[in-house]
Amino acid sequence: MLKDLTSEKLIRLNIDAKDWEDAIRQAADALLQNGKIKSSYIDAIIKTAKEGGPYFVLTKHVALPHARPEAGAIESAIGIATLKKPIVFGNKENDPVKYLFCLSAQDSESHINALADLTGLLESKNFYKFLDQAKDASEVMQYIENI
Repeated sequence: MLKDLTSEKLIRLNIDAKDWEDAIRQAADALLQNGKIKSSYIDAIIKTAKEGGPYFVLTKHVALPHARPEAGAIESAIGIATLKKPIVFGNKENDPVKYLFCLSAQDSESHINALADLTGLLESKNFYKFLDQAKDASEVMQYIENI
């Protein structure tokens, strides 16, 4: 479940990023600071996006930055981040991005149920409204725990 792979420590609200790369670095920093990934994991996300485009921009205004487990995933986790100002990532259909859900997957299966929960939330306009109004990480965790 999503509540098992995220925590208040992995949530960053209203990040002030200068471009897409900075947005990813700041959002993923929560995972790095909490021992879920190595810095090489963030570098791999950015390198892959530069080489092949923003593969992780999934739907309108939403990105799910992630890399291969061997790039430096230590533990499966999902970080949640919102941007103060939406940023163009280079995906014509879904730009600009305002919400980032950084995924660290240590294998191909342990995060599947959490992603299913997240997918359900991403289909709800109320979830985005909530994220826009949330004052702190504890509010976000409470919302997730109540779903």
